[in-house]
Amino acid sequence: MKEEVLDKGGFRVLVAQAYGKLVTYKKQDNREDFNKALLEILPEVKKYVASRLKAAVVRGELNSDMFSPGDFTDQLFIELYDHIDEIENEKELVPFLYKKVDELLDDSLTEEQFDSVFFDNIDKYSKPEWDAMEEDFSTDGDGDLMMIDELDDISYSKNNYTLDHVFVTHEEKELAEKLDKTLNKERIDRHINFVLHKMALPMRTVFQLYNDQGFTTEEIAHIKKVSSDEVSELLKRARKILKDSFNKRFLIDSN
Repeated sequence: MKEEVLDKGGFRVLVAQAYGKLVTYKKQDNREDFNKALLEILPEVKKYVASRLKAAVVRGELNSDMFSPGDFTDQLFIELYDHIDEIENEKELVPFLYKKVDELLDDSLTEEQFDSVFFDNIDKYSKPEWDAMEEDFSTDGDGDLMMIDELDDISYSKNNYTLDHVFVTHEEKELAEKLDKTLNKERIDRHINFVLHKMALPMRTVFQLYNDQGFTTEEIAHIKKVSSDEVSELLKRARKILKDSFNKRFLIDSN
């Protein structure tokens, strides 16, 4: 069954409501109702876990039957119950959950390497080569497939990336408008997902946490245990790679 999809604002409201319940139930040593309250906000966290697991499967670094999202989110029931007293307000709750699940994922998954061959040759690929690489990515993402089906049910593939996620400054809008005239929404989303999966893990997850989950750079820094400047730099580099890929693939012939 597919999880209900919340907008970012709706998720934050849900978290604020859950926080008070969680604190109260912990004080009462009421683990059963504590777990029920946590269940109300876990679907969004599970989607993030699913995105990282599916990326590892697509890149051939994880067998499709090794893990499921629940293997990681289930641990949050213990982690949060043990540490809820350290969370001072509802604004700290979501970063705490993502930080903990990130630690669990990092302990279990092999660190992915930046696909240097792909990016070193990005200026040289022909249109048929671009299409073939994306087709391979899509095929890998749809095959082998007990866990892939589960990850799709969790709405991993419903990021709906747009050009606004990549072209953010006023100076870039002209290029974005040019692309928008020739590419439909599905085409844009597929290309962004394809290039994201060629990036190194830190860069890709910062982009996803910022755009998919709506975290600020400060919150991401807390989750990833790095500085805000490092997060900003990773986000900047991810956008530049995506901008260059759009230019090389779709605009180079029209310049």
